[in-house]
Amino acid sequence: MKPPDDALIYNTRALVIRKTDYGDHDQILTLMTQNRGKLSVMAKNARKSVKRFSGILELFYALDVVIRENSRMAHLQEASLSEPFENIRKDILKTAYASYFSEIVNRFLEEGTRDEGVFDLLFHTFSDLDSGQRTCEETSLFFQLKFLGLTGHKPELSACIACKKTLDHMDHVRVLFDVGEGGIFCRRCNRGTGKTLMLTKGALKQMIWFEETQPGKASVIRFSRKTLLESLAFLERFLPFHLEKELMSLKFLNTIRKE
Repeated sequence: MKPPDDALIYNTRALVIRKTDYGDHDQILTLMTQNRGKLSVMAKNARKSVKRFSGILELFYALDVVIRENSRMAHLQEASLSEPFENIRKDILKTAYASYFSEIVNRFLEEGTRDEGVFDLLFHTFSDLDSGQRTCEETSLFFQLKFLGLTGHKPELSACIACKKTLDHMDHVRVLFDVGEGGIFCRRCNRGTGKTLMLTKGALKQMIWFEETQPGKASVIRFSRKTLLESLAFLERFLPFHLEKELMSLKFLNTIRKE
């Protein structure tokens, strides 16, 4: 539908990943939408009128929204609550992880980048956090690996990026990963660039398994907590390196985990 002022009005599903107060009464929401990618929208009088949006413009909420978009700004016309994921907001650790996932999506994706796969992944991830069927650590591992794959930053974990020797044919228990190069090296091809770390073959195989697993099936195999934490520590170094930005939510998450 196209109104007389040439604005475009459409409806879509959306996840609230950021919100900022604007002026005395308004809010600017950053949404990960199903049909339009990442989108910033103005919610007029969201802080003034209780009736208009009925308190549903909260972080991590899944909404059905109607958006009016013109050349200057997109405005939120209507919104209804689809899924509150209320258990996330009741748990400080789950909130910290959800904030980390949201900041990753917000920082990596350009405005208007259409990627239904990222929306589906983030929705599924919030659902996992909310239900508690998997641990927060398993959910985080799954999200980060899938997100890196969807955005073209997938690390090479199964073979040496120089000679293509497979992980299974490497004799040592620990394997060199070059963060800058984005992959593993066998001992013969080790270049020693300075941005390297050692990963156990168990951690690498765990991450490969998660990469290949479809949503809803990643809890079939249980890995040791030591291996899980090793994998998470690696991803939380690898991902910000390629983003080239410090993630404030990761600092918050680390603080909560220490407590």
